[in-house]
Amino acid sequence: MFTRLLLFCAVLVAAGPALAMTIYKSKDAYGVVTYSDRPMPGARAFVFRDQMIEQLDSKVHLEANRSNGGVQFSARNELFAPVEVELRLSGVKNAREGAPRLVRRVLPPRSTVTLSVLTARQPGQLVAYQKKFTYALGDPVQRPQAFRYPLPWRGGPFRLSQGPNGRYSHFGPKGRYAMDIAMPEGTPIIAARAGVVVKTENNQSGRGTNPSGNFVRVLHADGTMGVYLHLMRGSVVVQEGQRVAYGTPLARSGNTGNSSGPHLHFVVQRNVGLALESIPYQFSQPVGGLPNFTAGNP
Repeated sequence: MFTRLLLFCAVLVAAGPALAMTIYKSKDAYGVVTYSDRPMPGARAFVFRDQMIEQLDSKVHLEANRSNGGVQFSARNELFAPVEVELRLSGVKNAREGAPRLVRRVLPPRSTVTLSVLTARQPGQLVAYQKKFTYALGDPVQRPQAFRYPLPWRGGPFRLSQGPNGRYSHFGPKGRYAMDIAMPEGTPIIAARAGVVVKTENNQSGRGTNPSGNFVRVLHADGTMGVYLHLMRGSVVVQEGQRVAYGTPLARSGNTGNSSGPHLHFVVQRNVGLALESIPYQFSQPVGGLPNFTAGNP
């Protein structure tokens, strides 16, 4: 298994920065999986979608409390980071004028904010409405500051296996500028920038149900967020709400989620207005050298 993963990572490296070639996956009669840039009988094009899907419904809530026929809408943010929310009310009936029907606010960390109150025009009859509640992590008012990121791992040298705008998975707003660094499982992953840990996942095995696998999300002072993905199960050593400095141990690299092989997926994101998008960033030194699959172990 280790040899096959090593060969696959080598194929990715050979693809070059643009990763323009198609990788094919095949399985022989003995169940041995092979990856190649050349199609073989029975082989299929390998589609690697390293999408980030974070469920925040358990942490960001809209509460609609009725009283005297009216309704008070409040948003609660249980995260250790600001959250932008939008409430749209339509089809409103039996409500007095003046209450906002469209509200967009930024909720501070760990807060509850009243968004709108519909008061019944005819007492004794309920206010009718339809609602749409959307949200995105972060504050869009903050602007990124120039910052060159130290390498977020110990060990190496390792090689960039997929760069920005990679055709395998680095497409779409959330991951366009991400970088994948091939490295052995268990490589120490450290914070590349000071901030507050706002979200973690630590219990996923293998491909699991979350494409991101196990991860750590850190909010920086300028509102950007660094996200470290595909971490080893049970290796995350930080907790949500914890402040970290550069070099603080976060976890160990792994191969969880929609991962083509052992690697670290590192991306920097910000809220651009009810949406998280990746933004360009640079490491403070080149990522190069031949892959060293013995470095980084304790």
